[in-house]
Amino acid sequence: MAKFMKKLLIGGALAACAGLWATAPRSFGNKRENYVPTMPNVMYAHRGLHDAGSGYSPQYEEGNRAYCELARKMAIKAGFGSEKEPGVIAPENSLAAFAAAAEAGFGMELDLQLTADGQVVVLHDPDLLRVAGDPRRVKDLMYDDLTRIPLFPTCAPGASKAPLRDGAEENPPLVVTPDEAPKGYYQHVPLFEDVLKVVDGRAPIIVEFKFADLNRWDDRDDELMEKASDLLQAYNGPYVVESFSPIAMNWYKNHYPSVCRGQLAIDPSQLAKSNPVDVIAGSLGLNWLSRPDFVAYDWRNGNRNILKYERKLGALCVAWTIRSDEELSKSLGNFDRFIFEGFIPSVTPDEITTE
Repeated sequence: MAKFMKKLLIGGALAACAGLWATAPRSFGNKRENYVPTMPNVMYAHRGLHDAGSGYSPQYEEGNRAYCELARKMAIKAGFGSEKEPGVIAPENSLAAFAAAAEAGFGMELDLQLTADGQVVVLHDPDLLRVAGDPRRVKDLMYDDLTRIPLFPTCAPGASKAPLRDGAEENPPLVVTPDEAPKGYYQHVPLFEDVLKVVDGRAPIIVEFKFADLNRWDDRDDELMEKASDLLQAYNGPYVVESFSPIAMNWYKNHYPSVCRGQLAIDPSQLAKSNPVDVIAGSLGLNWLSRPDFVAYDWRNGNRNILKYERKLGALCVAWTIRSDEELSKSLGNFDRFIFEGFIPSVTPDEITTE
């Protein structure tokens, strides 16, 4: 019995050591060796400062109004739309939304994908259903198509979902791209290259690499990494990269070790469905692949021990997505940086102290 207990204790110690190694972030020594900059200490606007899209809901109605007004004011100041424009001026992940964030002094978070013709564009969802009422997928459309599909068309400011286009409900969908661009002011899915030109180094950017299937990796995924990183290497402004895919951050680890990189993760209990990979990734058990400089996690799970461990080893913890001052207050002690939307934060990063 004593021998069995000894073996059990040794085995448990080895397993614990293996677990600590697997979840550890990048080491201090590696950061110094590669001159890795820290993530700038600003508030980050989720998908830009926008007057339509993610974050607008009755639950946050009071904060939404002031946020929407600020987004429109800053977009107009940046040269997009006008005060006479009754519709949406700066929809999420648009050039106007990113320009508005920069004008307001916020950093911004954005999402990258590839079109059918291999263009790097900025959009969160795999399809255009929520933002344009078009169920077609970005990977099946040419960039020229995207320039003729307005985001949140006919919507009033503060809309969370675009109306369905004709044919969207058919099976299969019968939506077609207009032959000509719509009349009047509108925003469309932008090229990442154009977003970088609009921001022009005025504010830091969190660049998220999006993938349809985290359990697979193919040539198009490599293409996205290569093309986007080329644009970022030529960009003269502060940025960090992140992804739910440890493979993507491993790619950055091997190709651009001097870039600050982050591992996005979500507690498996927040998922409707999960598989073993989701469980391991949500517990940061794949950090041995990415060795991140920061961990981005749902603010609602900020008190997890694994995040406390990451911070003790030098990783920053980034909260997503804060939608009210109340949520911000609850997350302060658990996180170092904050991604927000749908409200105007009442505190600045200089006023935020973490314990």
